[in-house]
Amino acid sequence: MRALVTGASPGIGGATCRRLVEMANAKGQKARIAACEIRETDAVVVLAGELRNAGAEVIVLTGDLGDTVAPGLMVAKAVEAFGGLDAVVSNAGITSPAPLNILNVGQWDKLMAVNTRATLLLAQAAYPALKESKGALVAVASMSGMGAHPKMGAYGPSKAALISLCQVLAQEWAADRINVNTVSPGMIRTPLTHKVYENNQIARDRAALVPWGRVGEPEDIANVIGFLLSREAEYVTGQNILTDGGFVDSLYGHIPGLPKSEV
Repeated sequence: MRALVTGASPGIGGATCRRLVEMANAKGQKARIAACEIRETDAVVVLAGELRNAGAEVIVLTGDLGDTVAPGLMVAKAVEAFGGLDAVVSNAGITSPAPLNILNVGQWDKLMAVNTRATLLLAQAAYPALKESKGALVAVASMSGMGAHPKMGAYGPSKAALISLCQVLAQEWAADRINVNTVSPGMIRTPLTHKVYENNQIARDRAALVPWGRVGEPEDIANVIGFLLSREAEYVTGQNILTDGGFVDSLYGHIPGLPKSEV
């Protein structure tokens, strides 16, 4: 498994790197991971060391995915280091909450650049390598891209566009046997949300809304990504897999005054 993972640490990206190494080790193979971050943080250095200790070959790549050049450079360096690529995981994302009536163009453009355009640029750069390996691309979207999420600025639109982008890529690349899918996390404990869950009452209230009974962990998303990158998912493409413990579909169950069963 030769994989490039953006937003590699910590959270969903780090959990995904660990999952890919586990999958490779289980098959007696050596994982080769390009862990990509905007800068070389202590967290990504620790992650790289952990993955190497688990038997993986790891390179750390840095760059701003909001830039038009950085995604292609990351892919080129990974292909050069590994002799190709089997998988791209476009996980990096940012938020900038704001009501749309006061959202400025700069905020809109920045989120669209990182959350949507970066995946296109990664895909374009990785296409030859993925075609050669008959590999796969998975992008991390969001439940916010599947419905109206007010006061989140461009976040929901950027993730909705990401889902659509990957569906189009899936159609265009199917003849080349390249799988393209998205995973849409629900409420997940990540570095972006940890401050929210420091409030125990909010954490309990959120968990109570999830039919599965808990807020998700990065490993829940990493497991789905791992499946989509596996040969077992060879016939799965153009799909958006909502991974939320049943939260989004539970809306009607929260309506006050629902009729009670007579049975």
